[in-house]
Amino acid sequence: MKDNIIKRVLDEAFHIITTGETIRDIAKVYNVSKSTVHKDFSERLKEIDKSLYQQVAKILQHHIKIRHIRGGESTRKKYLNLKSTI
Repeated sequence: MKDNIIKRVLDEAFHIITTGETIRDIAKVYNVSKSTVHKDFSERLKEIDKSLYQQVAKILQHHIKIRHIRGGESTRKKYLNLKSTI
């Protein structure tokens, strides 16, 4: 694996651990696709640092548990904004 990829994967991992942001947010910060970040976390990080991978996996599992809440909240805000513009 190239050094620049290893550095990016580790930077992304430390970023998600410190901020708790979503894959989408991290992709924007590092200017890569969501697919790249997902592959970095699910495949590459496991090869680089197993303990870091486990920490990131816990955060991602938490995001999976609460995604239905986030989606519902986003929909609520969307329709509140539409209602206020009418």
